Amino acid sequence: MPRPLNERQSLEQERTELAEQLATHRREVENGSPHRARRERLGWQIRKAEKRLAEIEARLAKSELRERHQEDHEMTATHP
Repeated sequence: MPRPLNERQSLEQERTELAEQLATHRREVENGSPHRARRERLGWQIRKAEKRLAEIEARLAKSELRERHQEDHEMTATHP
């Protein structure tokens, strides 16, 4: 699959991939892995993915605000 063209697309793609990973890890935890080390590793991976997902959401929100601000600025510049 070709890489996205801009940062926003990259973040959106990563967000989708992380959501899929989280779902997979959570299912495995819910199904009760018999190995303690595996359960601990899954817990760590879930926390790491949740933290990264929060970072991505924050960056996307900031990017969206920036884009809206730029659009508003462009509209006022073209329609005084």
